[in-house]
Amino acid sequence: MSSKASDGIVETFKTIVYALLIAGVFRTLFFQPFWIPSGSMKDTLLIGDFLFVNKMAYGYSRYSCPFAICPISGRILGSEPERGDVVVFRHPANGRDFIKRLIGLPGDTIQVLDGVLYINGTVAPQVPATTFEEIKEPQGSEGLVPRCSNDPVGKGGICEKQRFTETLPNGVSHDVLNITDNWGADNTPIFSVPAGHYFFMGDNRDNSQDSRIAVQSGGVGLVPAEYLIGRAERIMFSSAGRSLFAFWTWRGDRFFKAIE
Repeated sequence: MSSKASDGIVETFKTIVYALLIAGVFRTLFFQPFWIPSGSMKDTLLIGDFLFVNKMAYGYSRYSCPFAICPISGRILGSEPERGDVVVFRHPANGRDFIKRLIGLPGDTIQVLDGVLYINGTVAPQVPATTFEEIKEPQGSEGLVPRCSNDPVGKGGICEKQRFTETLPNGVSHDVLNITDNWGADNTPIFSVPAGHYFFMGDNRDNSQDSRIAVQSGGVGLVPAEYLIGRAERIMFSSAGRSLFAFWTWRGDRFFKAIE
């Protein structure tokens, strides 16, 4: 092999290594890509939405790095999340990344009665909104089939969910969905959020394993601050199909949509 060819291979290898290092630093310090795999945050986030998570929003912990390898104790350069933020965090037990809405701050009491949220003993009012509709068919790469308030619905039929606009104490308003009035987590005990922890809920209230459910029972429980990864701010791309390359299923109206 000639010297020029060898030099070319070395330069190519160095370019690849540098590119991977830059991408790793960018992902660790600034933004992390995230695909929405489940329907727990409908209708704010749909299965197949692709977004970037702002990792600078709350500072950094060991979980800011892939595989939790950052040699950080607690959080550094941190700022407090706000009630109503849509947050990506590491599950305290299984190591997966979850995305939910921040409902309870340290020192709060949280309770759900008949599907209605109470924060520090005061109701978060819900106002009826238009019915949420989608096609009952497999969604996303996992082929998840949505649950419907008007079940039984056949494949290809219109799947409905009741939609309400909920307003949190700090004035943040967002939509929540209701499928049934008989789901176990529609009535909870009073949760007291300790210092350094947060309480999260999915907007699709009857289809979310969240802080209403203990880690031991498949939920996320009360999430320690060090497990927060970042704030979801904008949907960059969205596909309703099982493959990214199924361009006829792309949702153009969701491209670059702000997350509220």
